[in-house]
Amino acid sequence: MSDGYPTAAQKEALRLICDHEPMPAHRLADELVAARKSSTNPGYAKAIARMAGTLVWRLQAQGFIAETGAGAWATTAEGRTLIACPA
Repeated sequence: MSDGYPTAAQKEALRLICDHEPMPAHRLADELVAARKSSTNPGYAKAIARMAGTLVWRLQAQGFIAETGAGAWATTAEGRTLIACPA
């Protein structure tokens, strides 16, 4: 978890959540795949989807997002401050 300091990937996920909240976890995976160059590797999209789950878990553990119900996520005040996302 990089000792409580968010990684670039965590900040990217946080920004996507902030821009589209409340965001279901599966939509975050789709947004992360869309934000990257395509790959010829057939497991690429599945790997990014797994990464989305890990990012959500870490962001929640750090207090930057909270579950809104039905598997959707929203940024907390601390999360919005971190990436300068409007309230």
